[in-house]
Amino acid sequence: MAVPVSNREVAAILYEVADLLEMKDVKFKPAAYRRAAHTIETVAEDIGRVAERGELEDLPGVGTHIAGKLKEILESGKLGYLERLKAEVGPGVRELAEIGGIGPKKAMLLHQKLGIGNADQLEAAARAGKIRALPGFKEKSEANILASIATHRQRAGRSLLGRMLPVAEAIRARLAAHPAVRQVSLAGSLRRMKETIGDIDILASSAEPDAVMAAFTALPEVTRILGRGTTKSSVVIDPGVQVDLRVVEEGQYATALQYFTGSKDHNIALRRRALERGWSLSEYGLKDEKSKKNLAVSTEEELYRILGLPFIEPELRENRGEIEAAESGTLPALVPYNAPAGDLHVHSDWSDGRDSIRTLALAAKERGYRYLAICDHARGPGIEKGLDAGKIGEQRAVIEQLNRELGGIVLLPGIECNIGPDGNPDLPPDVLKDLDIVIASVHDSLRMKGEEMTQRVLAAIHHEHVDILGHPTGRLLLRREPSDLDLPAIFRAAADQHVALEINSSPSRLDLSDTNCRKARDAGAVFAINSDAHAADELGEIRLGIATARRGWLTAEDIVNTRPAGDLRGWFRR
Repeated sequence: MAVPVSNREVAAILYEVADLLEMKDVKFKPAAYRRAAHTIETVAEDIGRVAERGELEDLPGVGTHIAGKLKEILESGKLGYLERLKAEVGPGVRELAEIGGIGPKKAMLLHQKLGIGNADQLEAAARAGKIRALPGFKEKSEANILASIATHRQRAGRSLLGRMLPVAEAIRARLAAHPAVRQVSLAGSLRRMKETIGDIDILASSAEPDAVMAAFTALPEVTRILGRGTTKSSVVIDPGVQVDLRVVEEGQYATALQYFTGSKDHNIALRRRALERGWSLSEYGLKDEKSKKNLAVSTEEELYRILGLPFIEPELRENRGEIEAAESGTLPALVPYNAPAGDLHVHSDWSDGRDSIRTLALAAKERGYRYLAICDHARGPGIEKGLDAGKIGEQRAVIEQLNRELGGIVLLPGIECNIGPDGNPDLPPDVLKDLDIVIASVHDSLRMKGEEMTQRVLAAIHHEHVDILGHPTGRLLLRREPSDLDLPAIFRAAADQHVALEINSSPSRLDLSDTNCRKARDAGAVFAINSDAHAADELGEIRLGIATARRGWLTAEDIVNTRPAGDLRGWFRR
C-alpha cells in the first residue's frame, strides 16, 4: 500500500540526494536530481496521481532512473538510496554544509582533513587558525566562517514565510469556521510578514474557549500536543513547526491582537506612550491607572487613535521609526497588495518553466493583470535550456500571435540574462534592443570578491539595454548568504541609470530584503516586484514581494509595475 506523501516532501528527498551527491563530488547527477525536484515541487497535480497513470517520465527532468526512485518514495515514504548516502557522508558533514559559505564540497574537505563534524568544532578550528592552510581557504575565510556560524545559529529553527503562510492560513480558516469562534487572526511575525518565522501565532476571541481549544488540538495537521489550556494551547505540525493559539474575551481582542502581533520593541514604545498619558497597555486592555478601569477599545485602529497616532500597518511594527513618522504625519502610504498591474518576470516551458505562455497569460489575466512579461532564461552558464537568438525570435512570434488572440492583457517579450564576469549580459545588443524587458541577474560565481562582484553588477546596470537588475544580492534564505557587494554604490547607480531593482518574490529569495528596499529608496532607486514564477500557480507568490516592499516603506509610486502598460513602456524607454 502506498504511503501518503506530498509533492513538497518528495522534492525535499530529491534535493537532499543532490546535496549529498555533491558532497561526494559526483558529477552531473546533483543537477539532474535538482531539476527533477524543482519539477515535482512546482507541478500542480499530486505526484502520486501522475505515477498512477504511468506518466512520471513525461515530467521535465524525470528519466527512467529518477522515475524508479520516485516510485519507491511513493510506495514507502522514503528512499533507500538516500539512507545509504547519509550513512556514507555522515551527519557532521551535512551540518557543516548548511553553514553559509561552506557548501557541500568544502564541508567534506573540512571533515576529511581536520575531522570537523559540527559547528562547534568548526568554530574552534577557525579561531585557532587551522583552516587557512586548506586548499580553497584563506585567512579571511576564517573570519567569514565565524560570521556564518553566528548567522547559522540565529536562523536555526526558522522557516520560510512563503512556505508557512499558506499552512497558517489554512489553520486560521478552519478555526474561523468553528461556531464558537467570534474573531480569529494570524499574529506574531507572520502577521508582520517577516521573511522567516519561528512559531506560528494565532489569536481568537470566543465565549467558549474550551470548545475552540478542543477543535484546535484535533486539527489534522497536528502531530503532537505540547500543552492545552483555556487561554493558550501549543501544538506541533508537520514539518516540526510549533503553533500557539491564544483565546481571549471579545472585549480584549483588539489590544491582544496588537500585543501578540509585536514586535517586542514596537510594543515597548507603545506602552511607554500609554504611560505618558496615565494608562497602562497590555494584552488584556488599555487601563486608566487612576480609575483602574479599562478604556473601551474595539479595534486596533481605535487603539492607535486613542494613543494619538494614525493606524500603523503590521508590516511596519519593528520600531524602525514608524511611531515617530506616525506622530509627525509622514508615514508612507504603503503599496497595496492589489497594486501591481502586471508581472515582469515569469518563465515558461521555453526555458525552465512548467507551463506554456498561453497558460501563463490566461492565469495572469484571471488575476486582473493588464500585462505580463515573458522573461525566460538566455542560454548561459548553468542554463541548459536557455534561449539563443533564434529561439528568442521564435518565441516573439508566438507572443505576437497570442497578443492578437487574447484580449484584456498584453504580453511583453523579454529575457533574463546572466551577468557575465565582465558585467555584460550573455546576449548581444542587437538581440536585446528588440525586447521590451531585459532582466540582468547573476547566476554563477556568486562568491566573487566584493570589489570584483560590485564592478560586475555596476557594469550590467550601465549596459544600455538592461531594464531590471534581477534578485540583486543573490541570497537564498536560510541557505545562501548574499554576495559581497557595495550596495550603496549599486543603489546610486540604479537610480542614475534608470534601472529598476527587482524585489524577487520567490519564497526562497525575497531579494531585495526589506531593509535594503528602504536604503535603496532613500538613494532614489525604483523597483519592480516580480514573482519569478516558473508555473502559473506561482504567480500568487508576488504577495510575498509586496509584503517585503511594504516592510521596506515603499509606496505604489516606487514600483514600476503598478503603472499602466503604456506608462511602463515609456518609463523603460527613458
